[in-house]
Amino acid sequence: MTTSQGELQSDLYINRELSWIAFNQRVLEEAQSCRHPLLERVKFISIFETNLDEFIMIRLAGVKDQVASSKTLRSPDGLTAEEQLVAIRHELAPLIQAVRQYWRDELVPLLAEQHIYILDYKQLDEQQRVSMRTYFEREVFPVLTPLALFDPSHPFPHISNLSLNLAVVLSDETRSELFARVKVPLKPTLPRLVPVPIICDEPSAVAFTWLEQVIAAHLDMLFPGYEIQQAYPFRVLRDADIELQEDEASDLLEYIEQEVRERRFGSVVDLAINPSMPEAIRDRLLSKLELIPSDPTVIDGPLGMGDLMELHDLDRPELKDWPFIPRTPAFLNSKTDLFPFIQEHDRLVHHPYDSFDSVIYFIDAAARDPQVLAIKQTLYRVGSNAPIVHILLKAVEKGKQVAVLVELKARFDEESNIGWARMLEEAGVHVVYGLIGLKTHTKIALVVRKEESGLRRYIHLGTGNYNATTAKVYEDFGFFTCDDAIGADATELFNSLTGYSHYEGYRKLLVAPRGLRRRLTEFIEREILIHEGHGNGHLIFKMNSLTDPQMIALLYRASQAGVTIDLIIRGICCLRPGLPGISQTIRVRSLVGRFLEHSRIYYFGNNGYEEMYLGSADLMERNLDHRVETLFPIESPQLRDLIYTKVLEPLLADTVNARELHADGIYTHMHTSADKQPFDSQAWFMTHPLLNSDAGPNAPEHTHQGQDAIHIRP
Repeated sequence: MTTSQGELQSDLYINRELSWIAFNQRVLEEAQSCRHPLLERVKFISIFETNLDEFIMIRLAGVKDQVASSKTLRSPDGLTAEEQLVAIRHELAPLIQAVRQYWRDELVPLLAEQHIYILDYKQLDEQQRVSMRTYFEREVFPVLTPLALFDPSHPFPHISNLSLNLAVVLSDETRSELFARVKVPLKPTLPRLVPVPIICDEPSAVAFTWLEQVIAAHLDMLFPGYEIQQAYPFRVLRDADIELQEDEASDLLEYIEQEVRERRFGSVVDLAINPSMPEAIRDRLLSKLELIPSDPTVIDGPLGMGDLMELHDLDRPELKDWPFIPRTPAFLNSKTDLFPFIQEHDRLVHHPYDSFDSVIYFIDAAARDPQVLAIKQTLYRVGSNAPIVHILLKAVEKGKQVAVLVELKARFDEESNIGWARMLEEAGVHVVYGLIGLKTHTKIALVVRKEESGLRRYIHLGTGNYNATTAKVYEDFGFFTCDDAIGADATELFNSLTGYSHYEGYRKLLVAPRGLRRRLTEFIEREILIHEGHGNGHLIFKMNSLTDPQMIALLYRASQAGVTIDLIIRGICCLRPGLPGISQTIRVRSLVGRFLEHSRIYYFGNNGYEEMYLGSADLMERNLDHRVETLFPIESPQLRDLIYTKVLEPLLADTVNARELHADGIYTHMHTSADKQPFDSQAWFMTHPLLNSDAGPNAPEHTHQGQDAIHIRP
């Protein structure tokens, strides 16, 4: 199974980039599923495209950098960078075109049936075209800036990242052929889908046409005195992976600000064009953008379809998921002091099914409570609407000692985090910007409170970000405790984040990069020994991605020993399950549905003395070795049983959102036997509270409604 150097055999490892493409294909399948309301299917098309943009800007850009550097390194599955590039393009090209074909042949007609008309400009009638000319004159024309292309007297203009453009061919009275570039001004400046007036008996009827087509139809106003020959859309994606040389940066905040600005000028990774673009124009663009003939992505259909999310804003509730209002945990319903409830016992919430207000209320209670002396918190992605930040600002005003680690290196959230960091710092918060060489990905808040018995520490630990917006659609756990050992661990962790400390003696928390890999390895090896002695070894891991070769090799070894292994992995999985003699006891499933499965759960059977950890870390090299991560134990037998029977069992019984991974890297939908109804775990979570609705201790709720989950405990 391993080479002489101890590395995993390449044929036992699924390529990471191809596994990601398979994940995004599962997102496309959600758009193709009739079980979702129509506008939700359109939303999944938008998500597919947004995911793809990020993949190209980060992962594909990295592979191209390897090709350019002529490095001979191979990926764990044995491919050179050149071979990976060929394989990526081979998989992406038909998938990108399949999205356009499905949009054109299926979704556009279905939208029309619901009186939502997506029209090409050539389909507009005369009255609609008059309206569009007025719109162009008033709203579009003033913000356009035509720039000469391929003209020796004008420098080639900078084509910004993620920009949609028109390459315009025109001629003057001498019949000389000239070229210009017009950037399409998208949101927040203008909508991509322009509302078109429509006469229809249906009151809710709406119609839209594409902004780039509106611009192309009125280029005569932009180039008076010239004859417009044709206009061809093109879209540019640049390398957006910030290269961090933190050890050379005297001021990390200023350094990240500069790198974010430089991101706009990264090397071009992808040029997306329509097949109608003449080869001569394409070749000249390739030359100016320093691309080679194999680089362009030729797309027969709209470019940059992430903008379709605009349709989801339509006021058509019957075409969207039915509204879901998160539950308020019982310990908040009393509206009394929160801290005594945490003193009684640990509290657990399951987002988005349980409201994120519990986390906001915890920080707010700390800010308001005169007995609270200090609040310490990590912030990774808080978003543009950040109630947590405003509460921390209020805490400073009330005289609390507030210390916040704002991770500036959270990809694509750098600018937002820089803004919040400056605001916090100006208000008097002790702000730390992260550790050199490491991203701080752990989700933890520590509250120090003065009580009659002395100082007591209250801790919130989470699997997801302190982001009130994403918490409505991301599945995650929040854990509240005042356990002394966890409090001491939290204090040591914050000391290492804000000061100088290489503390490794954590009592209960598993912390990366200084022990998480080692401890997880010990737990898996213990399960191997248990199975060899008792025959009941069992591991259940839920995570976003599994890519680390060492962990994959260890799971293979556990499977060879006979340990039952259930893996619930939403995204990338580089392990091959079901290989005879290697991984035949491993099952891998991916769940993609209404909510984004985001929590990480690590369950160890331990011969009946079960152990369970939740936290922020996936089994990826970056999480285990290059990030500050935390896994926290669920020590209460009642809470462990809740998570096992009311989360893991339903997830492993899902036949609606789940796909199973096979040894060849192919995912297939789970099958439902003829005598059973399809089971949707996410719908089940919405109607089956994790916690008792009654006030008091968290306890399993034994009165189930509807379909129950399948029991999997061996």
